[in-house]
Amino acid sequence: MSDSHSAARFRSAGPADAGRIAALHADSWRRHYRGAYSDSFLDGDVVADRHAVWSARLAAPAGSATILAEQDDRLAGFVHVVFDADPRWGSLVDNLHVVHDQHRTGLGTLLLGHAARAATEHATGAAHYLWVLRQNVAAQGFYTARGGVHVETVTVAPPGGDPTRLAGRPEKMRMAWDDLSPLIVTPAEPAPDRA
Repeated sequence: MSDSHSAARFRSAGPADAGRIAALHADSWRRHYRGAYSDSFLDGDVVADRHAVWSARLAAPAGSATILAEQDDRLAGFVHVVFDADPRWGSLVDNLHVVHDQHRTGLGTLLLGHAARAATEHATGAAHYLWVLRQNVAAQGFYTARGGVHVETVTVAPPGGDPTRLAGRPEKMRMAWDDLSPLIVTPAEPAPDRA
């Protein structure tokens, strides 16, 4: 495992971070969501769309947490968790994105652990879930290796409710955890394996 994640500093996001988060989010979608989201959306207004979403989320963060991983002055990754989002499945990891050159360094594992820790501290239940595109096989493998279980598959809702932003009828898979404790990595412990 690379030691590059050891230089990362983790902190809670604030409203001033919306632009950097939106840029990383849009870049991740452009790299991994082609074929599910329309090229016109990904190559067009995806950054503006993500900036509007993140500005709203960070202006009113009640019931959620957004945790940043920074390396030097650069945003290397982030995770956003919504506490108690679903009565059956628990807290929702609504986004987890790592810059492309930090994939497989353990940073994603650490961010998932921070989300689990936040849910343990602020949610009423221990369950945790997220959605991953069916086409994103690498992400499915990452979540499965960390104990996530595929429990259902549904059709993706279009971003912002605009059906022209989708390419066909893509599907997403719900990955779920009943117990968050295996995801939580203490600061002195190395990440269990590569993300």
